[in-house]
Order: sequence, then C-alpha cells, then structure tokens
Amino acid sequence: SFYEELVTQGILKPLTAPVEGLVEREGSRNFVAPQGISSVVKYYLEQSGADVSYEQHVTHISLRDGRWEVSRKAGPPEQFDVVILTMPVPQILQLQGDIVNIINESQKQQLESVSYSSRYALGLFYEAGTGIGVPWAARYVADNPCVRFISIDNKKRNIESPEIGPSVVVHTTVTFGSEHLDSEPEEVQQIILSHLQRIVPSLPKPSSIKCQRWRYSQVTRAVPNCPGQMILHTQPLLICGGDGFSRSNFDGCIESAMSLAEAVKPHL
Repeated sequence: SFYEELVTQGILKPLTAPVEGLVEREGSRNFVAPQGISSVVKYYLEQSGADVSYEQHVTHISLRDGRWEVSRKAGPPEQFDVVILTMPVPQILQLQGDIVNIINESQKQQLESVSYSSRYALGLFYEAGTGIGVPWAARYVADNPCVRFISIDNKKRNIESPEIGPSVVVHTTVTFGSEHLDSEPEEVQQIILSHLQRIVPSLPKPSSIKCQRWRYSQVTRAVPNCPGQMILHTQPLLICGGDGFSRSNFDGCIESAMSLAEAVKPHL
C-alpha cells in the first residue's frame, strides 16, 4: 500500500533505466525517487501536518516533572510528552542526561551490538548540455578497491533535461570507507577521482564537486531479532527505532515505522 500510494503521487516510479551489475533478487521490484529520496520523507511530513524544526542537534534527554526535557546544542531546552529517537544507534548511546541511566544493561548490550558500514559519497555536477557518453544509468563496480557504485543521477531518475546539467554520484566500497574514515575529505576526494578516471576515462571535467563522509551508511548488524523498535521508558514514553532495529532498505524502514506507530498510539 505504501508503494502504491507513492507511485500514484509520482514520488516513486518503477526503475526502468539500465543498471549494470545489479543483482536481481527473486520477487523484488526496484523503484526510483525522481526528486530524490528526501521527497519521500517530505511527503509523509506534509501528510502528518506536523510542525517540523530542522537542524536541531539534540545533546541531552532528562526527566523533568513527568515529561522529557530535550536539550540541544543551540537554543533553550524544550519539554515533550513522548520522545522517539530514530538516529543511528551509536548516536543514541552518545546522548547525555538521565537517558544514560534509563537504558538498562540488557538494552545497552543490544544497542552496542549494532554495527554500520561507512562510505564516502562523491557528487560531480555539470553544466547544462554536457554529454556523459556511457550506455548505463548506473553501474555496480565489482573489481575496484575504492569505487563500488556510479550513478548518472538524472538518467537513473529518468529526468534528463536540456535546461539542467547532469550529475554523477559515486559511492565507495565499505572497506575503503572504513580505512579512510578519519582522513581529510579533500584527500579522499582526490583518491576517488583518480579511481573514477580509470573506470570511466571519458568522464568530462565537472563544474563543481562535493565529497561527503557517510559514517553510518547501512546497518551490517541490527538489534538482535529485529523488533523494529525498543521502549527505553514507558511513562513518559521514550522509544527508539529506525533501520538499526530492522534493516537498511525501504521495507525495513516501513516495518520499523509501523512498529513504532503501534507502540506510540496508546500514549497519544
């Protein structure tokens, strides 16, 4: 039903562009978000009618008079009746305040067992009209120590336009990501570009480049038994979820969201 709704709204479309090296799993279907994966999140936020505040870096969660007091890096603390945490699990364990003592030993062990792969993502942006002469929209690279995936993003999303320049997205291998996790992004950028040049020598020079460290890329080991969520405190409710409690694909995120919704409903 989620896929049907998102396809009907034009937020997802079936993937039709050629992807080289894609491993097809039996019974699976592939979709693409023409306006980027953030369009899925924005759609659900609009549907919810929620008042959303971005760029709020939470640092402490403490109990105050039967409510949760949430402190952030900038601005005064705020109080809430229910708190749902969906950031990567290691960031939940970094939070300060009463939450440190509220997480019991068994839960702490489960949360500490979660692991993630790390990668770098490189974006190459081109002027309108630039041609990128490759027969694929995306390609999985099997035999390179640095580059794992390359996508001609507008081609993959099937939104090629003469007014908008193409962009290329490169993801590194898990091994490369972990080996260079604390390297300078400028240095990593040069390494990725040199490998990319060898894989796709015809690639034109971009007008701009962005290199991003992706410390928590995909869950390699989720919370045991993948429950979808974990209640840390009942009254008031403090609960955590996300792909660390299921798996790192869209289905895993939906499963966790449904599990969270069921647990939160009695507290509303």
